Amino acid sequence: MAQTPFYRLPYGARRDLLAQQRHLTVDQLAQIASRRRAGDADLIENYLTTYGVPEGVAVNLRINGRDVTVPMVTEEPSVIAAASNGGRLLTSKMGIITSVARREVMGQIVLSHVDDRTGIKAWLTAHQEELLRVANAVHPSLLGHGGGVRSLRIRYIPPHWMSLDLFVDVGEAMGANLVNTICEAVATYLKEHLTVNVLMSILSNYATHSLATAEVAVPVNQLATKSVDGATVAQRICDASDFAAHDPYRAVTHNKGIMNGIDAVVLAMGNDWRAVESGAHAYASRHGSYQSLSRWWIVGETLRGELTLPLALGYVGGATRVFPLVTINQQIAQVTSARDLMGVTVAVGLAQNLAALRALVTDGIQHGHMQLQLKSLALSVGATPGEVPAVVGRLRGETQPTTAQAKAALAAVRAANLKK
Repeated sequence: MAQTPFYRLPYGARRDLLAQQRHLTVDQLAQIASRRRAGDADLIENYLTTYGVPEGVAVNLRINGRDVTVPMVTEEPSVIAAASNGGRLLTSKMGIITSVARREVMGQIVLSHVDDRTGIKAWLTAHQEELLRVANAVHPSLLGHGGGVRSLRIRYIPPHWMSLDLFVDVGEAMGANLVNTICEAVATYLKEHLTVNVLMSILSNYATHSLATAEVAVPVNQLATKSVDGATVAQRICDASDFAAHDPYRAVTHNKGIMNGIDAVVLAMGNDWRAVESGAHAYASRHGSYQSLSRWWIVGETLRGELTLPLALGYVGGATRVFPLVTINQQIAQVTSARDLMGVTVAVGLAQNLAALRALVTDGIQHGHMQLQLKSLALSVGATPGEVPAVVGRLRGETQPTTAQAKAALAAVRAANLKK
């Protein structure tokens, strides 16, 4: 008798088989059981348990003249602290100014082994209106809400491909499934009217028609530290920004710091952070080499910064309907539309970037970072929440505290508590 595929086994059978094969202990199985959540098994295949990631809020952010509190989901101790610190540094009457010129998701119908590219392009160009009609007939309700397929673009990609690109205003939704359905309908129409080989029909996560920009102007004196004056800090930030524009090795880490904040907001708002990541890094390479996404420069006594990102985020649909916290998070951030969400997200990225650069060119990134990491280190060796402050206190004097030192600190704390 053929063995039942793993994904078809009942939950208990899958869990027990995994426990047997990987020698999971009773305590480990208890942890898995304690984190199991009803409904999550319907979201993914081979569900085992729910892996929780902490959520906090970034404060001190002023965006387009209003104070905003932004929920962020991350496991990295310094991310929310950096976003809040960056927001504090950028405080002014208007704070961070954001803008979204348009919001369209692109879909592709890819034709392969195109021999008569001139003839195919001519036919597609001549039938643009008909192709738009076919595309918009797929979801007529989208037109009723002011959305729909806005335009087409034809590209030849050597050596033998053509891409028919559709740009779709998906309203407040993320729009992935919607765009894929539209692309497949247009692909069917092409196959009925042309002799072409349709390789695939799918959206692109390179959202160049959904760019969000954050800009800021901050007096240089707001950037001063205890040991470095504001003008010097501002100049060092600009130097670091220029270096990241020229060296891809630095640019990757520069942009990773930005994405620390971006991803945490995107995840908290039930959107696809993986799509955002891939699109952002493609955008960083748009000029032929990988460069920094943000730039900083000085005008008089003011430090200016700018960050532009492709951010095709949705306010409704997708995971926003699955996770109840998304609605709460939208309310906390006072986000009421996809454009609002795009603006808040790119603003957090710019604040995150400033905080990281300021720390990097003054006290060094480890000064503040390691203080926050000490809590994680204490927890990793088994400290209870009540023991964490005492363990952290014993580790603060160490330059680079190790796991062994953390265990010793925890043992000392527990020994001291026994004597009380």
